[in-house]
Amino acid sequence: MLKIENLQAWYGPSHILQGIEMQVNKGEIVCLIGRNGAGKTTTLRTVMGLAGRASGRVLFEDNDLLPLPTHRRNGLGLGYVPEERRIVQGLTVRDNLRLGLLAATHKRRESDVISEIAEIFPRLAERLDQDAITMSGGEQQMLAIARAMVSQPKLIMLDEPSEGIMPVLVDEMFALFAKLRDQGTTILLVEQNVELALGIADRAYIMDQGLIVHSSSASALLADEEIKERYCSV
Repeated sequence: MLKIENLQAWYGPSHILQGIEMQVNKGEIVCLIGRNGAGKTTTLRTVMGLAGRASGRVLFEDNDLLPLPTHRRNGLGLGYVPEERRIVQGLTVRDNLRLGLLAATHKRRESDVISEIAEIFPRLAERLDQDAITMSGGEQQMLAIARAMVSQPKLIMLDEPSEGIMPVLVDEMFALFAKLRDQGTTILLVEQNVELALGIADRAYIMDQGLIVHSSSASALLADEEIKERYCSV
């Protein structure tokens, strides 16, 4: 579904990605893990068209993404939830979901979307008319994910979804990711909680200094304490 070949990326003069090679197959969760500063977030942002200069190839269902603006990539079925969530202050939960509807290529009725969100995110269904910024961090993260899903992405990229979230909500959120995968949503996940991420993932890549340095099944990596200690400590 997503294939990355020799991806190079720069922020100004800084050469961040040094030739990334990876792929994400339809219907799986793939983790991208590594120490802080390894280039994980830059990889997601480059795939989405939000980073600086880039070269190489990023193929999504055989579409070459690099020449395309971000909104065109979204229209092809790519969803992205950044670490900072970007909940709009002063808008209710319902209004934030409407923003997702405005960005969707296939227009859907709001009532259908709300019914779908209520089934997947019951916490949000109870807070539709609440100012979104007053919710807990975990609930805001759920809203950010729900807003991205409103456009029915084929692949959703999640950047550090557990950051700053209470453990009980983190467990609930990761159970949701596994459920979404089982329902057909493909997920590329950047996550600092390595063991939790590997517990739901199918495959994993480890990044270090802008390169992929290791790849394996998630279960194999979960059992390899030496690799985790070498590359995954924060």
